[in-house]
Amino acid sequence: MNSELLIIFPSIIVMLIVIGASVNGIISKATAYYLEKDERQHARSKGTANVGELGERNQMIEDRLAVLERLATDKGTLLSDEIEALRLDVSERREKENS
Repeated sequence: MNSELLIIFPSIIVMLIVIGASVNGIISKATAYYLEKDERQHARSKGTANVGELGERNQMIEDRLAVLERLATDKGTLLSDEIEALRLDVSERREKENS
């Protein structure tokens, strides 16, 4: 009976080691998958925020372009008053961006 135990116990230990290593590998791969998935979602949401910021900046540039076109084509207004208003508007926007 002692000779049978010498074969059974090491066999059980080897099987437990193999099963443990397999479970460990499965868990580490699953964890890595979910971490990568979270990173992709975070990057995607960050990209969406950048798109919104670019949209706002694009709208600001279009507004300024419309004013400049109006200044260039409208001869009835005082050009210096319009330019001064634009300068004040730009300085206010820069102050908002810096704060």
